[in-house]
Amino acid sequence: MFVTRSMTSRGKGRRMFERNVLAYRSGWFVFASGLFEPVFYLFSLGIGLGALVGTIDVGGRQVPYPVFVAPAMLAVSAMNGALTETTFNMFARLKYARLYDSVLATPMRPVDVALGEIAWALARGGCYSAAFLALMAVMGYVESWYGLLALPATILIGYAFGAVGMAFATFMRSWQDFDYLGFVIMVLFLLSATFYPLDVYPDWVQPIVQWTPLTQSVELIRELTTGSISAMTAVHAGYLAVLSVAGSVASSRRIDRLLCQ
Repeated sequence: MFVTRSMTSRGKGRRMFERNVLAYRSGWFVFASGLFEPVFYLFSLGIGLGALVGTIDVGGRQVPYPVFVAPAMLAVSAMNGALTETTFNMFARLKYARLYDSVLATPMRPVDVALGEIAWALARGGCYSAAFLALMAVMGYVESWYGLLALPATILIGYAFGAVGMAFATFMRSWQDFDYLGFVIMVLFLLSATFYPLDVYPDWVQPIVQWTPLTQSVELIRELTTGSISAMTAVHAGYLAVLSVAGSVASSRRIDRLLCQ
């Protein structure tokens, strides 16, 4: 049912997307600032620490440490771009600007709002990802033509995190609640095989880490940029697709409950 409604809502959802484009037209620096953090981490840890670490095993072969870290930073960039838009910014529009009250006074429905906001989050995350992927290619950190698929993969990552982030934002009561989100993001960032391989964790921790959303995202991008394609590549993509659908359904229903009942 959600899929059918989504197909008929693309036109109306586009209006929400266009509103965000116009709102950021004069705030291009804020828009671009989301790219800086992963670039700084790449240069400071990937390159600086890489001189000490040497090589890391990926798919049965040794790759330089920057080649190992760069795909993780690309996945983090996609995650951050989507989450920023669908959590902090959406919460402000929902609770303080009361933007969605006005939007839903038009023929638009909650599903249109959800799809429009997620589409904008994808566009924002996609811009960050495209710029970062280009930087990786220039620096020689993309070792396979499969790396061309990394960009659509980052769109999928952004969709998954954006949809879940939007659902999360609808449960927030105040800005203080975002401390929990910040903690979760920090844990994911540090412990999702971003800076070191999965096998460094204790055996009982590895299954937990392996199935976190960011680990799945990092592994998907890393396999594409290094050419280490396997059956698990499809598993990673399937995991993120399921998360995207679940987040879309949850966020649409939560918006409907908050604003239409």
